[in-house]
Amino acid sequence: MSDKAARREKFEGVFTKIRDELIEHFAGEGMPPEAIEWYRKSLDYNVPGGKLNRGMSVVDTVEILKGRPLTEEEYFHSALLGWCVELLQAFFLVSDDIMDTSITRRGQPCWYRNEKVGMIAINDSFMLEAAIYRLLKVHFRSEPYYADLLDLFHDTTYQTEMGQLVDLITAPEDSVDLSKFSLERHRLIVIYKTAYYSFYLPVALALFYTRVPSSYSVVNETVRPFELAQSILIPLGEYFQVQDDFLDFSGTPEQIGKIGTDIIDNKCSWCVNTAIRLANPAQRKVLDENYGKKDKECEARVKAIFNEVGVKEAYAEYEETVVGKLREQIAAIVEVEGGLKREVFDSFLGKIYKRSK
Repeated sequence: MSDKAARREKFEGVFTKIRDELIEHFAGEGMPPEAIEWYRKSLDYNVPGGKLNRGMSVVDTVEILKGRPLTEEEYFHSALLGWCVELLQAFFLVSDDIMDTSITRRGQPCWYRNEKVGMIAINDSFMLEAAIYRLLKVHFRSEPYYADLLDLFHDTTYQTEMGQLVDLITAPEDSVDLSKFSLERHRLIVIYKTAYYSFYLPVALALFYTRVPSSYSVVNETVRPFELAQSILIPLGEYFQVQDDFLDFSGTPEQIGKIGTDIIDNKCSWCVNTAIRLANPAQRKVLDENYGKKDKECEARVKAIFNEVGVKEAYAEYEETVVGKLREQIAAIVEVEGGLKREVFDSFLGKIYKRSK
């Protein structure tokens, strides 16, 4: 077994424990057997199936900040915080799939499309979110940073929901209006809908858990580690989503593991926003007439415009510029005992830069 597979297996072992703990509490409230079975199935179906990058990065970050292998208790607590991030992700995805009337998620039917589930999935998504606060209460209630964990999860959830609203009203699948699109609007959606919960949240959890102070002095300068981390991780999250948008257009199904659908789904993607910025009036007309149509020929015309205006070249330039800035920011971090470590950010960037899927 590879090191990566072994790490994943160990992380998944903690899910089994916290799922059983949640089920035990649920049953202890006097819930009937069919409800207990339903909740167990919802947890198993919706929480552990993805790549688990967000959750596992909490553990990785704690280990980097501590500079040593974790004790059993430290690993369990770090992984539990990681699974809270995965529960948040599951809450978002179950509800998002209903809003988007999606068909599949992670290679299986969306939860709401399962037999007898339907709109009960709305309540199931609420329960996935509520499970976060049950776990935090049981395991961190006596910690001095407990309120910080609650604030962080509440703030991040609210930010993600703000981004989701802007996305839904900017790019409804059944109403195409490219005049609502812009790179500025795309950036706002990406930062709020993805970057906060996917990149900042796991690192901020690790900072609280390892008791990194809210500020400390380095060579007569005050460092605010949470603000500094955010100033790197939010642009990093934006870069990740731009990359995702670009791979949807440029990647093959064999390469990215799915068929790109952003064009036919009227997504407010970086590619179309870049094309809008670069297009002449004739090219813009083609985009207006063909974008967001469930038609292969229309999709091909849009892709042809993307190629004509130089979306691939614009992406290559964007990537080198943003990665150069991020590397400068990371290199400027002055490391002190008990403070931020450059490796936290280098490891995130290393996983993303030039990825092809």
